[in-house]
Amino acid sequence: MENKVKELMGLSIDKIKEMVDVNTVIGEPMVLADGMTLIPVSRVSYGFASGGSDLPTKGTQELFGGGGGAGINITPIAFLVIREGNVRVVPMVSMPDSINQVVNMVPDVVDKIGGLFNKDKK
Repeated sequence: MENKVKELMGLSIDKIKEMVDVNTVIGEPMVLADGMTLIPVSRVSYGFASGGSDLPTKGTQELFGGGGGAGINITPIAFLVIREGNVRVVPMVSMPDSINQVVNMVPDVVDKIGGLFNKDKK
């Protein structure tokens, strides 16, 4: 069984290697019309799992059941911007959506309303 599980794990790792290479983390340079060069930078995370078991049988034949899987997450995080010999890192910042902005404002609104009631009591 041990060799079969190793085989499953090896297959998962090989598939990850096929999908992710150094060009995934540091992307291909893009040269714009004005001479500026952009190079995308990404964060890559991955995981995999494999397992198996020998199955009981009444005969002499060995039975093995197993499986494996892998997952990859590629997130763009920045651009390297090259212009006239100068290099800058421009991070990609995600903009919070409206719901997140409203939820983040709730404590301030509650404090302000509470302050109004406290003024009335004085």
